[in-house]
Amino acid sequence: MKKFRLTISVLCVMGFMLFLWIPGAKAQQKPIKLTYSHFWPVGHPVTNLIADWAKEIEKRTHGGVAITIFPSGTLTPADKCYDGVVKGISGIGSSALSYTKGRFPLMEVIDLPLGYKNATVAVNLANATYKKYQPKEMSDVKVMYFQAHGPGLFHFKKLVRTLEDLKGLKIRSTGLSAKIVAALGATPVAMTMGETYDALAKGVVDGSTAPIAALEGFKWGEVVKYTTENFGSSFTAAFFVVMNKSTWNGLPPEVQKIIEGVNEEWIKKTGPVWDEYDKTGRDFALKLGNQMIPLSKEEEERWAKKVSVTFDDYLKDMEKKGLPGAEVLKFCQDFLKNQ
Repeated sequence: MKKFRLTISVLCVMGFMLFLWIPGAKAQQKPIKLTYSHFWPVGHPVTNLIADWAKEIEKRTHGGVAITIFPSGTLTPADKCYDGVVKGISGIGSSALSYTKGRFPLMEVIDLPLGYKNATVAVNLANATYKKYQPKEMSDVKVMYFQAHGPGLFHFKKLVRTLEDLKGLKIRSTGLSAKIVAALGATPVAMTMGETYDALAKGVVDGSTAPIAALEGFKWGEVVKYTTENFGSSFTAAFFVVMNKSTWNGLPPEVQKIIEGVNEEWIKKTGPVWDEYDKTGRDFALKLGNQMIPLSKEEEERWAKKVSVTFDDYLKDMEKKGLPGAEVLKFCQDFLKNQ
């Protein structure tokens, strides 16, 4: 009987201790809170894709990770996003490599006019290039994955079928696309995407470069009449998704594994989202009566040869920096040939 009473007493004490311990255990299970900064506006397809990425991680960690998203550059502006992640202003960030020109010299190969056919291949190439070469230029963060928009094409108020048609035209372009415009014999005019609609409407410029999605997204389809499908000399813009390195290293291994799994899935999801965005832009323009102008094979080759000067500039810059630019460029060109 005494043993029975002793056993009951021990169980009661253990139960009481367990009661005291459970709240502490629950406190330790509070979700890991992360912030995510990006520049895309609310309602943009990529904004929705980012939100779904965050929700998927929260779901698979059973609420163990909670991510608060700051769109439209409200936490860090686009050109400060990467440094914001490095400094811990945001735990995660996404922006364009080209917004900090020269910061990512080796990875800037993706933005060259390599002749992209769609966004999916651009996304796949960006991720394959990073995985193969692991450039030190991004060693101060944990890279999640890369995005890339669809082929950068030419949109005009006038019909353009040949290089000769480009002469004397003023084309809105910035950064690398300005070099492409100049190489093709037209005059680059720098301005933001938001300023371009009025510039086209008023005849300040004769055309602009951008993925075809801009015809609906920025309503350019209302103020241009033609899109020249120069796929053989088309460019893209690569976008990083990165996490603060200390934040990443502080995550439990099982959470890291979940995030890396979601990243791989989102690489596959991202390209089709951008391609669908291009499709809606094309449909929008066609409904307005705009025309899509394909280049002949011979003309494609002429345009591609002209823009290859940008490859030479890239290679010279990489050589100065002691980076394997020739190897990386060849990898990219071979990759695209096999798509």
